[in-house]
Amino acid sequence: MLRYLPFLLVLALWIYAFIDCLNTPESQVRGLPKVVWVLIILLFGEVLVGPVAWLVAGKQRRPVAGDGSTPSQWHRNHRTKFVAPDDNPEFLQSLKSENKKDEALLKDWEADLRRREEELRRKEAGPGEANGPEDTPPATG
Repeated sequence: MLRYLPFLLVLALWIYAFIDCLNTPESQVRGLPKVVWVLIILLFGEVLVGPVAWLVAGKQRRPVAGDGSTPSQWHRNHRTKFVAPDDNPEFLQSLKSENKKDEALLKDWEADLRRREEELRRKEAGPGEANGPEDTPPATG
């Protein structure tokens, strides 16, 4: 098993460099066009020349942070504060606006229900019976 380890490491480096080259934007490729780098990685991958050349000279590396700090230091300094929903004024305001919308919708539904109940009462009472001012014929005069 141990005798296969060098071959597996070479294969892993070869695959990593190939995928890294394919995923790198054209603007970050240095020296040669991206297609040439892919060919170099594929042709010289078995002897590690292609993948190592890509990792060393082919890809433009970005600096870690603009102020010289490491990523962990940057994240420590720019950490977002967690606010519980009870203390978040934006969340509480959204609850109030949703509550107002729900109340308005409920009032509309109640008015519609009252109207439908009134229509059913009129239909059940029959055409000859007067239930209220709506069923009273207009005065002629």
